Amino acid sequence: MSVLRIQPSGPLRGTVRPPSDKSITHRAYLLAAVVRGRSRVVDPLRGEDCEHTLACVEAMGARAEWLSSSEVLIHPTPEWRSPAGDLDCGNSGTTMRLLAGLIASRPIEATLVGDASLTRRPMQRIAEPLRRMGAGVEGDRPPLRIRGASLSGIDHFSAVASAQVKSCLLLAGLRASGATSVTEPWCSRNHTETMLRSVGVEVEESVGFAGHRVWVSGGAILAPLDIAVPADVSSAAFLMVAGALVSGSEVVLSDVGLNPTRSGILDVLDQAKVRYEVANLRETGGEAVGDIRTWHTPQPRQFVIEGELVPRLIDEIPVLAVLATQCYGTTEIRDAAELRVKESDRIEKVALGLRAMGAEVETFADGLAVAGPTRLRAARVAADGDHRIAMAFAVAGLIADGTTEIEGAESIQTSYPAFESDLASLMPI
Repeated sequence: MSVLRIQPSGPLRGTVRPPSDKSITHRAYLLAAVVRGRSRVVDPLRGEDCEHTLACVEAMGARAEWLSSSEVLIHPTPEWRSPAGDLDCGNSGTTMRLLAGLIASRPIEATLVGDASLTRRPMQRIAEPLRRMGAGVEGDRPPLRIRGASLSGIDHFSAVASAQVKSCLLLAGLRASGATSVTEPWCSRNHTETMLRSVGVEVEESVGFAGHRVWVSGGAILAPLDIAVPADVSSAAFLMVAGALVSGSEVVLSDVGLNPTRSGILDVLDQAKVRYEVANLRETGGEAVGDIRTWHTPQPRQFVIEGELVPRLIDEIPVLAVLATQCYGTTEIRDAAELRVKESDRIEKVALGLRAMGAEVETFADGLAVAGPTRLRAARVAADGDHRIAMAFAVAGLIADGTTEIEGAESIQTSYPAFESDLASLMPI
């Protein structure tokens, strides 16, 4: 187990292109493996999570041809085959849940497994609707054993806004008879819908009393992908917050995806009166992209995260809790019970770590409250296999007295392999 040691930093200055978007890379690999014809993916994330997705689709017949370290051609197979062994999803819930939808709609069998963290994560929310569609699914937690079948479309209501649940069922619905719909309280990240439209699928949406509904009809012929993956706003968030907290800093994050269903962190920065700007706004492959500059903000204000804002920044909440320790007033985060079933129980891990560093934190079933501002002190924090916990406390360590030690920092490899070197590149020499 590796330990990352972080000491207080002088001003952070410079430009970093954060790693490519994890969510988009997963979906590009999965769709490229089922379209008709060869697809091209430029700048995919080369982190462990996405590498697991690529390995899984190759195990069922797709072929990856790397033209360079940043460009890959995906050659699909006319029909997927049952893999020779278990499909290892590693730490990636996205891999397991989205892949389950594609396997369930094909006449193959597969067992999906993961690491210790993924094995604790609930899969009932996809298993139950896939069974209703006609697939054979064993296991409400990994390992997940799936026997694909000819599926029938269903109307599914998801009590929690979850892009993974929504995407799983929409992908299964591509080969189901009739229409498959998913209704959520609020719209979760919509990369799957955007990418499906780009390959020729008609995706319908509506908003009503029950929430946001999206649906597809089976039988569409999928055209090949040609996609350049933007930088991941969830990864950029750590350096954005670091730039806001470390005295004298000015940090630029380039080529960042700003899909409106993902850019909730900008709403929080507005609430907190953090100094930032978005420049060079453009569109790539249907996704909004821009460069984000943040400056040190001496007196940020408390903020509130709740309701429809939560699914737009669910992965950023750990580092936003760190920001909250330096805000004037009490920050409240609610409606975020989903954090308890991520790679770790993020509500408890954030609270334990921040308390160890001297912060005043109250936890709830669906969130937490953080009082500030607080002068943080160094502590030893266990990431518990969670990359976002590890990076959040690395940011906290930049403004804490002493040397902060983060156990299990190897988990950062799942989403941001260059995190340490990118952070070091911004520090004073």
